[in-house]
Amino acid sequence: MAKTGSLSINSENIFPIIKKWLYSDHDIFYRELVSNGCDAITKLKKLALMGEYEEPENPEYKVLVTVNPTEKTIKIEDNGLGMTEDEVEEYINQIAFSGAQDFLNKYKDKAGEDQIIGHFGLGFYSAFMVADRVEIETLSYKAGAKAVHWVSEGGTEFEMTDGEKEGHGTVITLYLNEDSTEFSNEFRAREVLQKYCAFMPVEIFVNDETREPMLETIEADELQESDVIVETILEEEVQKYKIEQRPVPVNDTKPLWNKHPNECTEDEYKDFYRKVFQDYKEPLFWIHLNMDYPFNLKGILYFPKINMEYESIEGKIKLFNNQVFIADNIKEVIPEFLMLLKGTIDCPDLPLNVSRSALQNDGFVKKISDYITKKVADKLSGMCKTDRETYEKYWDDINPFIKFGCLKDEKFADKMNDYIIFKNLEEKYLTLKDYLEIAKEKNHENHVFYVTDEIEQSQYINMFKEAELDAVYLTQAIDNPFMSQLEYKNEGVKFQRIDADVNEIFKEKDAEADETVKASLSEIFKAALGMDQLEVKVESLKNAGLASMITVSEESRRMQEMMRMYSAQGMDMGMFPVAETLVLNANNSLVKYVLNNKDGANTAKICEQLYDLAKLAHGSLNPERMTKFIARSSEIMMIMTGEA
Repeated sequence: MAKTGSLSINSENIFPIIKKWLYSDHDIFYRELVSNGCDAITKLKKLALMGEYEEPENPEYKVLVTVNPTEKTIKIEDNGLGMTEDEVEEYINQIAFSGAQDFLNKYKDKAGEDQIIGHFGLGFYSAFMVADRVEIETLSYKAGAKAVHWVSEGGTEFEMTDGEKEGHGTVITLYLNEDSTEFSNEFRAREVLQKYCAFMPVEIFVNDETREPMLETIEADELQESDVIVETILEEEVQKYKIEQRPVPVNDTKPLWNKHPNECTEDEYKDFYRKVFQDYKEPLFWIHLNMDYPFNLKGILYFPKINMEYESIEGKIKLFNNQVFIADNIKEVIPEFLMLLKGTIDCPDLPLNVSRSALQNDGFVKKISDYITKKVADKLSGMCKTDRETYEKYWDDINPFIKFGCLKDEKFADKMNDYIIFKNLEEKYLTLKDYLEIAKEKNHENHVFYVTDEIEQSQYINMFKEAELDAVYLTQAIDNPFMSQLEYKNEGVKFQRIDADVNEIFKEKDAEADETVKASLSEIFKAALGMDQLEVKVESLKNAGLASMITVSEESRRMQEMMRMYSAQGMDMGMFPVAETLVLNANNSLVKYVLNNKDGANTAKICEQLYDLAKLAHGSLNPERMTKFIARSSEIMMIMTGEA
């Protein structure tokens, strides 16, 4: 006969798991207990709106955190709806019974779910991660309710008696264990509250019981009813008061993301950015997310100015749930390429796990991620279409982000396809389509020439300009894989660095160097340089004053760049040398001299000098060749002046 029944949970077995493994960071108890206090106040305010609680005039709702480093205690007090004895039995003595969820179930037809933070009923027990003893003093808002005192040491056993609390609300007192006394320090408490509770919907104040009150002096007309007067003074016949400094909340209950974009000023966006990210460089621009359907999501994404050469380009996007901080840079919600940005996103609909520190796997999360990607693409494409001048002004700063996005997200790449622009040699910005149309007129259809280093490739830039050819600047590490993606997506298009080969337009028409000349010059230069593997190419160039130049293999250069990006740290990049070619101009007088004076006294010197000059024009010489080049140059000048 089959036996049926209900599973039971032994608190002595499960409690150590809750204390040790439920939350990854012990400081998170502050978030859990303070958010419980905020929930208690939010519920009371909702009951007042529904006519089930008569709210006093101008109520001052708040959560007060009082620390005492001498006694090693923390008190977290709210003036919310409080609890009756039955509710303490239900919500505290039963592990994982959520008071927030119970409230929503009771009032689901009258109260929306906005700003009710708790869901799982486990947050209170986070107190036992840091405290040996926890006490609760609570009084319900309900008429005739009696105060309740609850105390537990260790969490598995409790004692509940009548309490002495006056005024509705709850006070939770934590007697910290020896490993957690740091949390009773006022500055540490403020630090943690700023981390988790900076935007909770109820004002949060911090007080240190052991610290003498700080004082300030005000004039009579500034005095408020709540001020604690310490001394009355007369200054220059003006009545003044010395009062205890008014408390300032540690949080902002109305974060900027909750306002409609039309209500926000430019200064407000910049101030919010500085406050949240402690970054005093102004952001370039921002996107204000505001969505109510099919899910609730609000936030602000900032595009910071990125210094690619000196700074890490990793940004920080803070994820919130009902104004409660969850984590930074949660990759399930934030597409990887958006991690370069800075911003805040608040989504009450996120399917969080029980510790509210990570997400449950859910297809819904992918929809949120896709929405954020779409909004960013819409902002960028819209700017390009309606404010091209501003888009171009920002391009040098934002293009690494956009290119990274195109590489990582196919949908983003499709949306941005027509809004990728390139700066050309005339400092003008062209789309790929614009460039290819010009290239067609210049007889290099489907070839996109590019520059990676304006100084290193200056010789080739000048040649291109003289020939009225164009090229674009692609100077960042991400451009290498990005070019490959564009070649894949645009059939027939080939990107070629400006020094990858000698363009036909630089050569004399129908003036091909003789094969015997080519072979002879190649042999002379290899012997003079001691480089048997050197590839030598002889061309008849229009510019007779140009003797030699270096070209590089596009394929081998790209391969080395890719290996540099993805190789293991410490790998010797000499294993993947760039294939270089020494190009000699058959029309140059020095090259002709070498050809006609194979065994001349100075031929070897001229060969070395022409090679080193080509290398210098292409970048730099290694230390050994540079030393020889300087000595040889001095020797040549002495020969020319007759001093040798």
